Amino acid sequence: MKQVLLLLCCMFLFTVSAQKKGKDYSNILKSNNIYEINAFLRDAHPDDPRRSVLKPRVMEMMKEYIKNAHPADQKVKDMQEMLAMLKRRPSTKITFDEMNAIIKQKQIAKYKAELAAKQPTTVYTPSTAQNTFVVNAAANTAIPNAEAEEFNMLMAVSPVEHKNKTVKILNSLFDNDPNAKECIVLIQNKSDCNIIVRMEGVGTTKYRLAVPAQGEGSIVIEKGQYLFTSLVCGAQYASQKTIQRPIMVALGSQ
Repeated sequence: MKQVLLLLCCMFLFTVSAQKKGKDYSNILKSNNIYEINAFLRDAHPDDPRRSVLKPRVMEMMKEYIKNAHPADQKVKDMQEMLAMLKRRPSTKITFDEMNAIIKQKQIAKYKAELAAKQPTTVYTPSTAQNTFVVNAAANTAIPNAEAEEFNMLMAVSPVEHKNKTVKILNSLFDNDPNAKECIVLIQNKSDCNIIVRMEGVGTTKYRLAVPAQGEGSIVIEKGQYLFTSLVCGAQYASQKTIQRPIMVALGSQ
């Protein structure tokens, strides 16, 4: 009997804990925070009556923000995109497939621009200071980063190599054939360190992609099982992934 009571108490505490971890929208009608209201519209039930009040409110708040924002404010573009979505749908919530399509279109525009300009839209300049050292917290010393030279080598591609890679990526982005043997992988580096992402498949199938700090990179690889590894600002990253369709991987986002 004691064991049953103990089990019930544990279940109760777990339920209370889970509820506390969830978002509390009990005072959402009093909110004047764009992001909080936007989150509510994404999470709330479609029939929640508070939607009819909060959706028009947040749209007006977004219009006001855009109107009064500084010309260099980077949030304006996000606000404009959210406002456009709210005009067409109940919230800014999107499915994985929709997100994937948006990323795909942005990548197509980026690489088309590079081909038209006959050079990368983002020019990388090797830095002797950035990513040359990582800090070993345990020893409280700086140790040479063995990947710095390799990173610079991977980034220093010739114009011909860059054009060939860009054409291959564009072909992959436009290819909707489910039977295709290759697909594209997009890596977003949200950290402040340059990184090399290594993708190890079956046998000798291996790829590596250099991605600058706060930047992104794309690579076309054969479909299959891969172990993704990287050193992100001194921290090890490893993840097993099945690549059967284009994916995006964000690193250093914590």
